[in-house]
Amino acid sequence: MTYEPTLEHACRRDEADPLRAYRQRFALPRDERGKPTIFLCGHSLGLMPLAARQLVTEELDDWARLAVLGHEHARRPWIPYHENLTEGLMHLTGAKAGEVIAMNSLTVNLHLMLASFYRPAGKRTKILIETGAFSSDRHAVTSQLAWHGLDVAGHLLELTPPAGTDTIPEEAIESCLEQHGPEIALVLWPGVQFRTGQAFDLPRIARAARRAGAVMGFDLAHSIGNMPLALHDYDADFAVWCSYKYLNAGPGAIGGCFVHERHLLQDIPATRGSSSVAAGATQPPHLMGWWGHEERTRFRMESQFRAAPGISGWQISNPPILAAAPLIASLAIFQEARIENLRAKSVELTGYLESLIGRLEPDARFITPREVRARGCQISIRITGSPTRGRRAFEKLGERGVICDWRDPDVIRVAPVPLYNTFEEVFRFSEQLAQVLREIA
Repeated sequence: MTYEPTLEHACRRDEADPLRAYRQRFALPRDERGKPTIFLCGHSLGLMPLAARQLVTEELDDWARLAVLGHEHARRPWIPYHENLTEGLMHLTGAKAGEVIAMNSLTVNLHLMLASFYRPAGKRTKILIETGAFSSDRHAVTSQLAWHGLDVAGHLLELTPPAGTDTIPEEAIESCLEQHGPEIALVLWPGVQFRTGQAFDLPRIARAARRAGAVMGFDLAHSIGNMPLALHDYDADFAVWCSYKYLNAGPGAIGGCFVHERHLLQDIPATRGSSSVAAGATQPPHLMGWWGHEERTRFRMESQFRAAPGISGWQISNPPILAAAPLIASLAIFQEARIENLRAKSVELTGYLESLIGRLEPDARFITPREVRARGCQISIRITGSPTRGRRAFEKLGERGVICDWRDPDVIRVAPVPLYNTFEEVFRFSEQLAQVLREIA
């Protein structure tokens, strides 16, 4: 693709964009003077779908009108509310219906999955993650190790990028699994690394984990709604994600979870005081809560637990309706636009940004891989110079109405999201960054 470093070129690309109308279906932020901002921070919190307001209002109205009867008689009854989200999540994850569910938040879901799938035994006790993993993931993993009476130093493997690089090639992951395979119980890996923006070959990593005899789990917080996924075909054991980033479901929105069908029973016999299932069953044990009980008998409040079929048995509590309603609005847009079309536009937007940032080297340098397959919407840019120069550049961008993200010690993260960002915004961001870097040379 040939790009030109001009505003005219950016505007022509926007005029020819078949997805350009979707931008008007989101609330576009403005500064305190009412001037539009350049918002490139969807990797942190996505913009609000305009339809979300009506959906939340309808739930509030049904609560006011029906009170407790809304569980069964709201326009979208609250008991099976998560079912409104299943089809859209299937589209974005490449999962089968019984494999995917909206519930809880990301780290809560991660703890639930680790409770089921991290089963240290014998020499196979270690968990493999990347160095510099998102802090909440590392906290979850280290606390699970402690829960099993295992120390971090001896049982957590953290894979570091090769010297002089920022990213981890899949070959290094494979090599680590080949070397330490008999000791690794579980691999937890990001679909897209939050700091560098590196997108990984997930089926390749899953195959390597299975060859090593390890359980494979993915954190898709920065992948879902960003990259096309096929979790069932990848043969991953489980995956978790949030929905407030690229899924645009709002702060504190409901998260999601995937469990491969090979771990799911269609009908689980009742158990008493334990999460174990009948002899010969393949489903791993899991923590129980009343919303994971089969729907047919849930409100009998029996002491025995009868797990709901599929992944629904992992539910703990009833879904937060007001935190789930906006996701209905967003998933409808994704199903209409189609993730493959959004991915095609994302490739062009980041390609344009790459060409523009290349003109600013060595003051600004890509640390996100330049290979298209190895990146999504997010581009991470290292600002060179003094230790404080990057932070000053980020602050000055904010003063100029550019909303992006900062990561210590020297990285600015931007994400041109194809649902609502434009080529013109990418061009204007590069121009603003160039001016800022000249000012603080």
